[in-house]
Amino acid sequence: MVTNEEIRSAAQVTPSDRQLAWQEMEFYAFIHFTVNTYTDREWGLGNEDPGIFNPVQFDADQWVDACRSAGMKGIILTCKHHDGFCLWPSQYTDHSVKKSPWKDGKGDIVKEVAAACRRGGLKLGVYLSPWDRHERSYGDSPAYNEYFKNQLRELLTNYGEIFCVWFDGACGEGPNGKRQVYDWDGYYALIRELQPNAVISVCGPDVRWCGNEAGHTRESEWSVVPAALKDNEKIQEKSQKADDGEFSKRIDTQDSDLGSRNLIANVRDLAWYPAEVNTSIRPGWFYHASEDDQVKTLAELLNVYYGSVGGNANFLLNLPPDQRGLIHENDVERLKQFGQVIGGMFKTDLAQNAAARASETYDESFGASNLFDGNKETFWRPKEGTEQAVIEIDLKEEAAFNRIVLMEHIQSGQRIESFTLACKDEEGWKEVYRGTIIGYKRICCFDAVTAGSIRLSITASRWFPTLSSFGVYKSPSEV
Repeated sequence: MVTNEEIRSAAQVTPSDRQLAWQEMEFYAFIHFTVNTYTDREWGLGNEDPGIFNPVQFDADQWVDACRSAGMKGIILTCKHHDGFCLWPSQYTDHSVKKSPWKDGKGDIVKEVAAACRRGGLKLGVYLSPWDRHERSYGDSPAYNEYFKNQLRELLTNYGEIFCVWFDGACGEGPNGKRQVYDWDGYYALIRELQPNAVISVCGPDVRWCGNEAGHTRESEWSVVPAALKDNEKIQEKSQKADDGEFSKRIDTQDSDLGSRNLIANVRDLAWYPAEVNTSIRPGWFYHASEDDQVKTLAELLNVYYGSVGGNANFLLNLPPDQRGLIHENDVERLKQFGQVIGGMFKTDLAQNAAARASETYDESFGASNLFDGNKETFWRPKEGTEQAVIEIDLKEEAAFNRIVLMEHIQSGQRIESFTLACKDEEGWKEVYRGTIIGYKRICCFDAVTAGSIRLSITASRWFPTLSSFGVYKSPSEV
């Protein structure tokens, strides 16, 4: 049984500035691009000839434009995948673009993507695979760790500001038959030194993997979880060691509950460790011409968006460039459609001029009017120890709507555990939604109603709840 002191302590766990900035990005792209694009594989073997890499129509601005059309805020580029081929001319290996025919070996994919991101207002992140199937020193742990840190230093010093360093835990044997022991702490220290504002994701202390690659999300995605979860993806025995096509299709989210009251009871060390949901717009992570007609539907993308961005997680959507070096036309069209729907859906907030009355307020500076001021720093809250509360919203006139967006003031922690939404018509109050956590953002989807009054009932929270925003929207009928 969790104690009041444990609940109060859990409520006071908060994000770092870098985690908060990352959370506010919400939606961004993964770009998987390497020799695999030309061998029709998902995982390279490390023995590929760099001569096959020749994206003669490569256009980083086309990538950025496609991402922007969908409403994305950044790009994470696979600078080196497991095959060891580097998309930049690393001085520590010849297995890179400098040995390819592309631009006569004088090109730099990372440099061009970084420049395009700056022009387009997107942030840049880097993926650098710790597993390297080409490098001879892999498996000689001290020597390879030095090699890896040298490459990491190149990426973190030559391409401007980096918002994220994304590590996975794939780990196989090296040429010497030994499994490499990664120097995670050394990698982290280098990142903190060179890019202190960058989050370190998945095999890292700032952002955790949701637990699958299929876009499946939990009903309750807690950002406050046992600190021991930070080591989950670093365990060699659990790492992915083979190109297993089934791996990306699994919808297992490991444990469905990572942060409820029952789970955190008697857990001494809690951490702010928010979730990222990653999936690909196609079945594979790299481009395969055979998948041109298997791009995720608009409905599928919206479903993942609601579960991730709308469920207190971020959405990392993979876009695999083709052999030309372009995002395929089918993918571009789907991204444009998605951006139009999301942009249209959340363009007009029907609660912009609303009034609100709360069952309790700490003082006038924390009043319910803060829900509509558009300021993420202001919020409503009741007195300490008040874990249940009701807020009634007066829209001033009746309106039709089917989406309500709630946001906690996560700078004060994640506190709300369950809530309901009800709307009032001529027959009285009717419940339209029942939810668990809110966190950074909860998008509540329900059948369209027409009403002028909305009641939010917070039925459980930790020590006291907070709410910084309450938005009301009408989505197009087709989505």
